[in-house]
Amino acid sequence: MNDIRVAAAIFNASLGDIERNTERMRRFCLEASEKGASLICFPEMSVTGYCTSRDIIPFSISCHSPCLDVLRTVSDEKGLAILAGISEIHESGRIFATQLVFMPGQPLHTYRKLHLSPPEKDVFDQGHDIPVFETSGFRFGIQLCYDAHFPFLSTRMAEKGADAIFIPHASPRGTPEEKFQSWMRHIPARSYDNSLYVLAVNQAGDNGAGLSFPGLAFATDPSGYVVAKDVSGCEGLLITDFSRKALDHVRQHRMRYFLPHTRYDVA
Repeated sequence: MNDIRVAAAIFNASLGDIERNTERMRRFCLEASEKGASLICFPEMSVTGYCTSRDIIPFSISCHSPCLDVLRTVSDEKGLAILAGISEIHESGRIFATQLVFMPGQPLHTYRKLHLSPPEKDVFDQGHDIPVFETSGFRFGIQLCYDAHFPFLSTRMAEKGADAIFIPHASPRGTPEEKFQSWMRHIPARSYDNSLYVLAVNQAGDNGAGLSFPGLAFATDPSGYVVAKDVSGCEGLLITDFSRKALDHVRQHRMRYFLPHTRYDVA
């Protein structure tokens, strides 16, 4: 991988207020670009807002909705990769929890949530693909919230060459510190076991539809250590650098890089 500066946007997404959300996301993108970031990750369903009832359906949008043009424009103009979340209404009529990937000079890419939490299963359809994306020599995967509880998914992304995994959340309830401690039980393990970076970010505040989110974000390095953290509960940008040197330090170590020694010949 090449060295890269990334931003996590701890963000308040109002349910259904897409124009407000995208305009505020545009401003976060400009700030991230000014601070030298080449990629910004927004929380799950940052564009449409999030809920687990069928109230989300009228606010679900196509991946090619004109309301997303503002993000495409800022991505191209600033050379910024943007990971933005929507409740997607597919041409088939199915509803997905989808993270859009805008990359300068590339077609739009998508990741559709594979593992739905029990409250989500009555509304959303599950995705079926495990893509890995690339921008400027940096390869990454995406997981959405509940996905992070399934270790094989991170391993599959690592096997496909991911240098990092971004985990946008829409995880309500609790304080930021309580949510941080909850995430610390599993997210650093995804870095450590697979020798890659992980960045997780949550929505923040009241979404206007009965849910309140503890705002936080943190990043772990390929050894599983927390290298950047914001548990203030407030909106804001967490900026951190992902280093090729740090990645190589682990992956070139004969004892600490576990992935190449995985056995697939046992039942």
